[in-house]
Amino acid sequence: FLPAALVTGMPIWIMSLQVATAAVLLALGFGLFSFGVVGGGDAKMMAAAGLWLGFPCSILFITFSALAGGLLAAAMGLWFLVTMEGGMHSAWFDKAVAPLKPSVPYGFALAAGAILATPFSWWMRAAIG
Repeated sequence: FLPAALVTGMPIWIMSLQVATAAVLLALGFGLFSFGVVGGGDAKMMAAAGLWLGFPCSILFITFSALAGGLLAAAMGLWFLVTMEGGMHSAWFDKAVAPLKPSVPYGFALAAGAILATPFSWWMRAAIG
């Protein structure tokens, strides 16, 4: 980040804001990790995206990631129900499904959020002119 920011002429105060955004997202990510919501890699990926996207754009990043994560979780849940074999109409179904929680690869949602938020970032405004 730092070499790219220096080469493109990013002002120091914007660089500082980008680093502060990354620190806040790292703390938020590790908070979510400590509650078992996301993995450690996801927490670090949030911070890396925050470093590149900066403050105003990180709000979009989190919003887009949450929406993509919701869609991904719904799709994974549906896939889980569709691929369950037999017993759908038996009495033990409720007991069998209750403790099962499909694992959602949230890194995909974070990547989608970063891709969708990038057009609004400082980098794109600098590239356009």
